Amino acid sequence: MNAGKSQRTPWIVGVSGASGTPYAAAVLRALIAAGESVDLVVSRASRLTLLDETGISFRDAHWRDDLTQWLARGADGKPDSFTADVSDVRYWSAGDLAAGPSSGSYPAKGMLIVPASTACVAGVALGLSKDLLQRAASVTLKERRTLVVAVRETPLNGQTLRHLVALDDAGASVVPASPAFYAGATHIQDLVDFVAGRVLDAAGVEHGLYRRWKGELRGGNG
Repeated sequence: MNAGKSQRTPWIVGVSGASGTPYAAAVLRALIAAGESVDLVVSRASRLTLLDETGISFRDAHWRDDLTQWLARGADGKPDSFTADVSDVRYWSAGDLAAGPSSGSYPAKGMLIVPASTACVAGVALGLSKDLLQRAASVTLKERRTLVVAVRETPLNGQTLRHLVALDDAGASVVPASPAFYAGATHIQDLVDFVAGRVLDAAGVEHGLYRRWKGELRGGNG
């Protein structure tokens, strides 16, 4: 190995089938803006959600074009709202269980699952590894790397709550996709960015997605 060449160490981003693809887009844009390398895994179910929420078909053979189109779209559905350089994004098919992130020897900083469906939460908590997303999450836990699970479901039943507790016990950070309003949100994108920012906070990635609480009441004024 060339000692003068730094090793690419990405964040793995898994997108499950829960509603909330704008959350994933905001996280991906922020990671790219922070200069982070990204490995992307999009589940089969999430492709249906993405198509329903944005009208974008995510195709293995054209993933770069589809990803660029997706990341350009705002939470309000308007196209060309953002720009993102996806040149350092690596895509892995969810069905590829021989992919890099399926092994603990593959270098990675950690993994962010956003949004995380209850089915995904259950699979990771039980160690099912039915697809690459779940397998990469299991690897992240066994290697003691950062795992952030942005669960997006309501209400939560007892079984899912027990799975979330199991993930917390295993070392994952559970970040419910719960927007806050103290940051002065005036647009749907602000609410999405708050959740994305909290996901990145849990991962220790710097960003400027929302105004942080400083202990000063604003009286509802913008």
